[in-house]
Amino acid sequence: MGESSRAEGPPRWAVRASEPFARALAGRRWVPLWAIVHHRGRRSGTLYATPIALVPTVSSTDFLIGLPWGAQTNWARNVLAAGGATITWKGRDYEAIAPRLIEGKEAAALSKPAFRPVVGRFPAAIALTQRTPGSA
Repeated sequence: MGESSRAEGPPRWAVRASEPFARALAGRRWVPLWAIVHHRGRRSGTLYATPIALVPTVSSTDFLIGLPWGAQTNWARNVLAAGGATITWKGRDYEAIAPRLIEGKEAAALSKPAFRPVVGRFPAAIALTQRTPGSA
């Protein structure tokens, strides 16, 4: 995954325009594609709640978060550095562990068939596993 010299991430105007809607809808029971990833700043220690789109996977215990803007977004770097995050999805909180950065092709293979053409074009994704009760 090559480093880019330009700033990574969506255009600021797009973030400002969509953020109020994303925050209002993400994590709700009736909006299954949007979730909130709760993570801690790797330098500041500050707690953050970032709306994200979850990619439906073929496994019921895996979470897949596409990174259409690349892996250099702060929230993605925070989740990777921390070794996991809490994900609010469909009205419930899930502890997600063992994050790994994967390329679009591997992400497409993990996603449900209808999403593979889009996910396969992403430069990267983060795959996480849902922690099961009683696991360390």
